[in-house]
Formats: sequence, structure tokens, C-alpha cells
Amino acid sequence: MNTRRAFDIVVFGATGLFSFAIAARSQSKLHTLVQEFKIPSSIDTIQVDVTDFKSVEAAVRSARVVINTVGPYWRWGTPVVKACAKNGVHYVDLTGESVWIKDIINQFDYLATKTGAIIVPSCGYDSVPSDVSAYLSNKTLKAYGDYDVATSMSGQKLQGGISGGTLNTIFTILEDVPRDKLRDSAKDFSLSPVMGGASPVFQFLYKQFIPGNTTVFGSFFLMAPGNKKLVQRTFGLLELQKITAAQPGSSSEAAKLARRESYGPSFAYDEFLVMSSRFSAMAFSAVFMTGFMLLARLSPLRWLLKKIVLAPGSGPSEEAMEKGFFETINHTTSTSTPPVHVKTIFKGDRDPGYALTAIMIAESALSLLLPPISKSVPPSKTSLPEGLPDLAKRGGILTPMTAFGDVLITRQESSSETRKDV
Repeated sequence: MNTRRAFDIVVFGATGLFSFAIAARSQSKLHTLVQEFKIPSSIDTIQVDVTDFKSVEAAVRSARVVINTVGPYWRWGTPVVKACAKNGVHYVDLTGESVWIKDIINQFDYLATKTGAIIVPSCGYDSVPSDVSAYLSNKTLKAYGDYDVATSMSGQKLQGGISGGTLNTIFTILEDVPRDKLRDSAKDFSLSPVMGGASPVFQFLYKQFIPGNTTVFGSFFLMAPGNKKLVQRTFGLLELQKITAAQPGSSSEAAKLARRESYGPSFAYDEFLVMSSRFSAMAFSAVFMTGFMLLARLSPLRWLLKKIVLAPGSGPSEEAMEKGFFETINHTTSTSTPPVHVKTIFKGDRDPGYALTAIMIAESALSLLLPPISKSVPPSKTSLPEGLPDLAKRGGILTPMTAFGDVLITRQESSSETRKDV
């Protein structure tokens, strides 16, 4: 949609070149936020009740891009996505809730393609590093030759805090989501339109050996299921694009480009948390799974934890955030014999769940508004900037790499907080 909007960006959940507004349910909290952070009067405030669709839609209609940070998304996110899909407004969020993403794909993907709305969940530490790493490894592989990906595995190193909101989301998933929907969303490629190569659901011990490097051991990673499903959707959308481009009537150039971007039909992705030894990896996996099973089965335990853990909106201190970091080490192999190996490292300084997530989602939103950094042209107020992938131009429920591709990677690197090495 080429409609002129009052604001370039509206941020849901907020307790120059852009017209900008922040939106929240409580007017008093908005006022406190403005006072505390000395927010200039050029930034508008909008009172929005996410339980009132008319209120949500009125706010959404005023924006070109909505940044939604109001979770749990299973509970609060659907009306915002519905309003964006209906009105052709672009959208980014921070969810790691695969069961909710599956729900909005089923409900709004087709509608978003008709209105041109680009809906992109998981634009923070869930799941940008995973998506970027697999994407860059495939791109490097294709630069070396016409190869398909066999396996792609990411080892995750991180230091950072956990928020009260994240814990609240876990409780919501365990208590509010129907079991049949949880089972469906837990399946491999549940978010993908195309099936690929299967990977194990759970392992007590992960091993990653990259030629020329020492073997790395790892445990189960809490964010792995969500990251995996998101990366699998990227694979599926690119694979479907390749299949469609190969149909009669498509241009040979489009078919060639789609082939180069696709990961290949046998693509299998997994990831793990890097640990110091084989023993520590197995011990952590065992303790984690035991604790999670108790949490899932014992409602009194959940009640107790709600009383003592962080409240939604709380998190680590500024000092703790400054000491945080993440490093995603991806190892991708080709289907050829012998296989070609690609190692990609994507890393950032500061807390990944807070400081870096804020950068990731902001740069995702800006990718939909500003021309590429290499282009010194004024931004358009009505059309998408150049350089975005073809899939972005048709709209729908996409992923960071199918919506933003190299544009987001370049923007991330320019922030100086994140770096890549392939």
C-alpha cells in the first residue's frame, strides 16, 4: 500500500528523518516514561488498549511500521498483527513463540500478501543471529559453487540476563496454549511451507567439529526450538520461491536468482548451547530437562516461581548489560562428496536479550523505511526502499532474512555492536 501515514514508526509496549510515536495501554506510565527518559515533544504518545481492536487499529493505521514489544504474544499479539495485515502496515516483533507464529501464519499470511503488509516476527536475539548465520553460510557456499546445504548447526555462546517478561511468556505457554497446538508447532518444519531434512528433537550431548578447529561440546539450548522453526521457515519460503520460479512462464534470471538464494531440499538445521566439556554439557541438559518437566507438570511449582521471580518489565542492571555478549558459530556442510565446509561467526557485545535485541529490532524496522546505507538518497514516504528481497515485495508472514536479507546485515554491522566473519 502506498498510503501516506502520520508516523513512520509506532512502538507498541513502550512503558529528524522520522515521525515517531510510542504507544502503551497506560497513559500514566507513558507520562512517566516521557519524564524519566526526557523524551522530546517531537515524539508523540498514543494510548492503546491491545484488548480493544478498534483502539489497536486506529493506532496501526497511523503508522508505516509497527514495532510490537508487548508479550506474551500468544495473549496480546494477535490483534496487532490482524490490524497490520488488514491495513497494509509493516510489522516487526520480538517473539520466540513458535506456536503463536504458526497461528498468525494460518490466519493472516494470505491477507498480508493481498495488502502488501510485511509481517516479521522474531527480530531480536530470538532469532536474528540464527537466521543470519544460516543465511550467510548458504550465501558463502553458493559463492564457492552450485551446492545445496546438507546440515547447518549453530553453537551459541552468550552472557546475559533473563527478563520477567520472558519467564511470564514461558508460564503462559505452559498454562494457556491448547496441548494440540503445542504438539503441532513442536514438529519439524511446522512453520515452513516445504519439508526439509529432519533433525533430532532433543539431544543430551551435541558435538560440533569444524575442520581446522577443536571439537566443541554443547547442551540443549532453551531458545533452540524457536530459532530452529524460524530458520526452517526461511528455508521453506526460499525453497518455495525456487520451485515457483522454475515453473513455465518464469524468467530464466528469476529462476537463477531463486536457485542461488535457496538452501536446497535436504536442508537440516539445529543449534545448541556451547559448554566447556562433554560432562558439563550432558549434566546441564539433564538438569534443564528435569526442571522443565517439573515446571510443566506441577502447577504449585509455577505458582511459587511467579511469586519469587522477576516481574514483567524487569531485567538486568545497566552494568550487567554492558558486560553481556553473544557469539553464534555456524558450521554448514554441502550435500556434495566430499562436502564443502563453511564456518560463519556472528557476534555482538553487550547483553543480547536487551541492548542488542533493541538494536536488532530497530534496524529491522529501519530496513523497511530507509534506503541501503550505501545509497545517499532521501527515503521514500510511500514505497519500500530498494535492495530488499523479492519475497518482501509480495508481503506476508516472513522472517528476518526473507524480509530484509543483506539490507539488515549491513545495517547491523554499521551499528558497531555486531560483527560477522565467514
